[in-house]
Parts: sequence; structure tokens; C-alpha cells
Amino acid sequence: MTMTQERETKAERLEVRLSPATKSLLTQAAQLRHTTLTDFLLSSAVRAAEDVLVSPRIFEVTSDSGWEALTALLDGEDAEATARLKRLLSLHRNK
Repeated sequence: MTMTQERETKAERLEVRLSPATKSLLTQAAQLRHTTLTDFLLSSAVRAAEDVLVSPRIFEVTSDSGWEALTALLDGEDAEATARLKRLLSLHRNK
């Protein structure tokens, strides 16, 4: 959890229903991390949410033709496609 998150005022409440076995599992995990169950759940949920939000911005090139297309865009071989890529990247950078 970042320092900014720790300093935020905690004004919201979230309730969760779970089985005794699930609660026991989570409690044991929190104890192994030397933290409270609440802190363990919150940090785990925040980390999972960040992973979900970041994953669409990460892609994998799995073929030679895909790699060639990407390098052509980055090298500027197709001026129109490169311009579109630059616009797309600048939109995400400015958010």
C-alpha cells in the first residue's frame, strides 16, 4: 500500500460475507504477513485491481509477423500508421 493510500481518510465501508473456512484461510495468511486481516484484504484487493487496470496496456507479441509489424510502426516505415500509434500513445500518457 502506498503512503498516499495510507493517508487517505477512510470514509467508506465494505462488507463481505464468507465461509468460516475462507475466513480462516485469510486470517492465517494475514498472520504470516504480520498484519491485520483488514490490511491484508485491502492490500491484496488493491494490488489485484491495479493488475487488472494495467493489463490492457501490456501486450505480448507472439509471432514473427506481429513483431515485424510492431517494429515497422516504431521505426516509422508506415507514416500514417506511425502517426496513429503516436496519437494513441499520447492519449494514454496524458491521462
